[in-house]
Amino acid sequence: MKADFLQEPELEFGAGRHVDIRFGLMHYGPLDYANALAPKQVKVGLVGTPQTIEGLLAWFERCRTGIDAKPSKQPNLFPRFPGLGPEESFRCSLLLDSQLQRAVNQSIFDRLAKNTKGNALVREAVNIFLAEFRYLAENANPDVLVCALPMSLLEAMDSAKGGRASDDDAKHGVPQGRLNFHHLLKAEAMPLKKPVQIILPTTYDKSLRRKQKTRPGRTRQIQDEATIAWNLHTALYYKAGGVPWRLIRDSTQLTTCYVGISFYKTLDFSRVMTSIAQVFNQRGEGVVVRGGAAKVSKEDRQPHLSREDARKLLDQSLERYRDVHRNFPARVVLHKSSSFNRDELEGFAESAANNRLDHYDFVSMGETSIRLFRTGEYPALRGTLLHLDSRTHALYTRGGVDFFETYPGMYVPVPLLFRCEDTTETPKSLAQELLALTKMNWNNTQFDGREPITVRAAKQVGSILKYIPEDEDHRIEPRYSFYM
Repeated sequence: MKADFLQEPELEFGAGRHVDIRFGLMHYGPLDYANALAPKQVKVGLVGTPQTIEGLLAWFERCRTGIDAKPSKQPNLFPRFPGLGPEESFRCSLLLDSQLQRAVNQSIFDRLAKNTKGNALVREAVNIFLAEFRYLAENANPDVLVCALPMSLLEAMDSAKGGRASDDDAKHGVPQGRLNFHHLLKAEAMPLKKPVQIILPTTYDKSLRRKQKTRPGRTRQIQDEATIAWNLHTALYYKAGGVPWRLIRDSTQLTTCYVGISFYKTLDFSRVMTSIAQVFNQRGEGVVVRGGAAKVSKEDRQPHLSREDARKLLDQSLERYRDVHRNFPARVVLHKSSSFNRDELEGFAESAANNRLDHYDFVSMGETSIRLFRTGEYPALRGTLLHLDSRTHALYTRGGVDFFETYPGMYVPVPLLFRCEDTTETPKSLAQELLALTKMNWNNTQFDGREPITVRAAKQVGSILKYIPEDEDHRIEPRYSFYM
């Protein structure tokens, strides 16, 4: 075995580069701030009860003038949120007009929670918010639709542990199980052509902590207020069409398309579908593509595609890339959440050859029990790369971070195992790319995510696509902002 260490990748912002997302935005602004099409004012369509709307509006007002940093010995880990406005980090503001708000009486949710259980409760709650979203989309044209959930409804859905599926569920192919409010709402709202942001009451009121699922006697940990503000405003900016940051690409590097491939079970558990190929470029712009059915192999118990379906999936992904960029990339990278078999490798290679792509890297992800230990109290540094053999490698995407001067996690970090199935780049180069792609998550401004955005996004999108029937592909929005 051999170990390497990779330096923390920088990201590109509006007027400079930085390893940290929050400091990059504070010092240099979002990547597109000088672009005339960048959002200068985000119109927020807000639906909730009078109480949740009032609480959220008050919190947004506090954020506008800035949130102090959490007292800490690691100030780089917990920076202040500088506020929102033309001269602040995002170079934009939120429009929170009363015409963009729709209030639902709290008593409606109280009756719903009292009289309805299980899947029916989730479905009815989704329908209530969906009706108000539809009104706003048709009459106020918001940039982002925000669902401000009341705590009573949230607790009712938390306690609704499945139960028998209703007749209505059976019509929709839902088994005896539990619907997910977040996934179902985003799937049902997709025809409105407006991204949805769900905000929990704990975002703006720390006194409303929820109970832990495994330890009901304890409340869940929540982030400090400044970090919450950073994460939420970054998501709103991106969903409104902004581009906060991107990977740094040298002019000598090949133009690359990144594709994440995962799998999900249909709602009735009858089939395993190819999750989506989530197509990203260096700017982090994602395009969603739903693949066909997959089969679980008897040999390794993992889902795989046929050679023909693999070829079609990459063909379709590259075609979507061309639709957006008006040209093909010079290189394609496939990140798959399970191993490749021979049929998949041959099918993907055939697609690459048919599309005149000489440079491609097919990389699979997995779990490993291998750990590295350092002398002292801290775990291995993020960026530590362990070469297990010529094709199998373990990368610490979480670990001690020099810029934070600490390890920011709560548990012993687990390295990300990756295998070079059919590659042209070196393992070290592919690992550096993986490390950079962990920083392209628009929901998290703390830059030490475990998975690259390709695989993470593929899983996220699959969890929502399962709520959209296969014969209704016209409903699928191609932009990743609709799924995060």
